[in-house]
Amino acid sequence: MSSSTSGNHSGIHYGWHIVWSSTLVIFSCLGLGRFALGMLLPAMGASLGLSYSQMGLISTANFSGYLLAVLGCSLLTARLGHRLVIFLAMLLIGGSMILIGISKVYLIILLLYFLTGIGSGGANVPIMALLSSWFASKSRGRATGFAVIGSGFAILLAGKLIPFLNAKGGEEGWRLGWMTLGAIVLIAGLISFLVQRNSPREMGLQPYGSSAVQKNAPLPDVETGIDRKSVLHLSAIYFLFGATYVVYVTFLVLSLVNDRGFSEMSAGNFWAWVGALSLLSGPIFGTMSDRFGRKAALVTVFSIQSLAYLLAGLQEVPVIFLYASIGCFGITAWAIPSIIAAMAGDLAGPQRAAQVFGFITFIFSLGQISAPAVAGILAEQSGNFSSSFMMTAVLAAGGAILSALLPRAPSEVDQQ
Repeated sequence: MSSSTSGNHSGIHYGWHIVWSSTLVIFSCLGLGRFALGMLLPAMGASLGLSYSQMGLISTANFSGYLLAVLGCSLLTARLGHRLVIFLAMLLIGGSMILIGISKVYLIILLLYFLTGIGSGGANVPIMALLSSWFASKSRGRATGFAVIGSGFAILLAGKLIPFLNAKGGEEGWRLGWMTLGAIVLIAGLISFLVQRNSPREMGLQPYGSSAVQKNAPLPDVETGIDRKSVLHLSAIYFLFGATYVVYVTFLVLSLVNDRGFSEMSAGNFWAWVGALSLLSGPIFGTMSDRFGRKAALVTVFSIQSLAYLLAGLQEVPVIFLYASIGCFGITAWAIPSIIAAMAGDLAGPQRAAQVFGFITFIFSLGQISAPAVAGILAEQSGNFSSSFMMTAVLAAGGAILSALLPRAPSEVDQQ
């Protein structure tokens, strides 16, 4: 590969620098901004005297902000560019998390975590679209697969760091956790801003994986070349993922502590295992989707996740069932977002990927908003999270069925 196409004389295409900086963004906007909540909730809930329903509403507030951001992402990125929008979103995430750490009023915390959600959506949608512009279809699943493992690194960090900070800070240690994570997000935002570029054209490059014959080929037009039925079908599938995984990542640690009597440190170790295993999920299934088709990968992932939720919902079973649940979820954790993002790029092409992925993510966000509140109410009525996890197992099985009904994976139609 020549330096004119690779982006430097070492032969490494600059797109791979976009990948590692994207991993850093996902680590921050989703991993720390959202998934660390599961580790922070037990101590935070105990300190503030929160009910299950109130804790569920904290998560719902975050996803409501995420939904609002998704609605405006396409317009903002068109005017400001992906790079600047992502940076501003990271500043909002880090700043709001730090403020949560010093807040004492529940309603203020709800508002601040709503702002964190706006930042998460404002960073996640543009970063996935940015990856589509830097990679051709045949390499897109692998690229997005590596990017989404940032969430796994964040979960691994939170599983170890939060119990340590709680032990150091005592009853108010959770505040130190919020502020520390917020500071990390701000640093990551600056680094990613320095590395990222809005498109390969800014550096005189073609997307990684583009063949010489295709370099001057016109990009797909979302208005004329998109199968809208496929977009709606994909949106329904992503909705079910949003409504299922969020219950697991929000309430797993809380259920281990409150339902099963685990110490916070032991529950944190379980959560860290989720993070460690999830590092494999994006690369494995993203590459699988490139090689065997997006449809096959989606069916496989949903089936495994349905089993994970079922095992988590079983009561009075040996601990090996919990390890199996964590293993099933961890190995597939971030596979679906990477596959869906790749499919959005396949459907829309690099120029309109943000628009299509934004719409799909909007539908996905509806599942995220509703599920934590419903799960919290079910747990409050039953006294544990068994019914909540069983509900997600059924919904994930539905996701597998809908995935199997996809007429043909777009990546198999639009290979560049």
